[in-house]
Amino acid sequence: MKIKTKLTDIFGIDLPIIQGGMQWLAIPAFASHFSNAGGMGTINVTCYRCPEEFADAIAEMNELTKKPYLVNVSLLPDQTQGDEKIFKYLDICAKGRVAGIEFAGANPAIFMPLCKEAGMKIVHKSPNAKVAKSMERKGADAITIAGYEVAGHPSQDGIGTFVIANKVASICDCPVMAAGGVADGKGLAAALALGASGVVVGTRFVATAECPASYNHKRWLLEHSERDTILIQKSIHNMMRVGNNMAAKLTCEMEARGTDLEELLNTVISGAFSKASYSDGNVDGSIYALGQAMGLVNDPRDVKPVAEVMNEMASDAKKILENLNTLFTD
Repeated sequence: MKIKTKLTDIFGIDLPIIQGGMQWLAIPAFASHFSNAGGMGTINVTCYRCPEEFADAIAEMNELTKKPYLVNVSLLPDQTQGDEKIFKYLDICAKGRVAGIEFAGANPAIFMPLCKEAGMKIVHKSPNAKVAKSMERKGADAITIAGYEVAGHPSQDGIGTFVIANKVASICDCPVMAAGGVADGKGLAAALALGASGVVVGTRFVATAECPASYNHKRWLLEHSERDTILIQKSIHNMMRVGNNMAAKLTCEMEARGTDLEELLNTVISGAFSKASYSDGNVDGSIYALGQAMGLVNDPRDVKPVAEVMNEMASDAKKILENLNTLFTD
């Protein structure tokens, strides 16, 4: 099946379903399945300690898929790796036939000329309509709208994905993707109906066969609901939505005491802790980025291959939109 939108047109893909940035999980062995299934996978640069490791990952991705994929570059306080290193990463992307760069966080203007020169599309993860329109004017080829429901770093305005995406789709000419609250064909159909050209999905795909998160992490997601996420890191102006596990509760307690960024990083929110947690299965050992869409993934039978989930999303969206047409009569 193919779904034709502005997004699929500019990237030459079949399905407007994009893998979320998913820090510590967005690696080639996982991301390649999205591209091979007709959507687009995403590699996250923060998974790699140095440009050399990242170059190996790009080479691995190009072995695993010949189809388009994105690289996520976060310009956030707890993730940025410095301008010089980011330029090195982008040079590697340019040489490695990466289809596009998704920037999140601070203004990526200084990096955009390199991307344009290399023919890489620029996707900007925007928190609101004002930022989205500004980034389109500056040359972004597509916009990801990360609403309040999204895992990781949501809009701090407290506004849901579908409100912002609806507005942005009406004021931007470039493709707009809805991120947050989407886990099935209903969400895809709704996003397309309000004018978005696609969706970015992370939380749903944690519960897939290929996801490198531990069995315990997948089980925790399945056993909890949309009420079991919490917003942390407000005190350091880097708000993040995570599962409400013991690490999240500790983070909130520390923030309430006035703990600074350095101590938080050394104690509980360090990426090194998250990486270790996904490997050793200690769900409470680190913060665990999850969106409110986790409430839509509750059945152990939902743990399927990535391609199967994507195909179900597409076929269900088609059926839903076709059925909606039957509601209208002359």
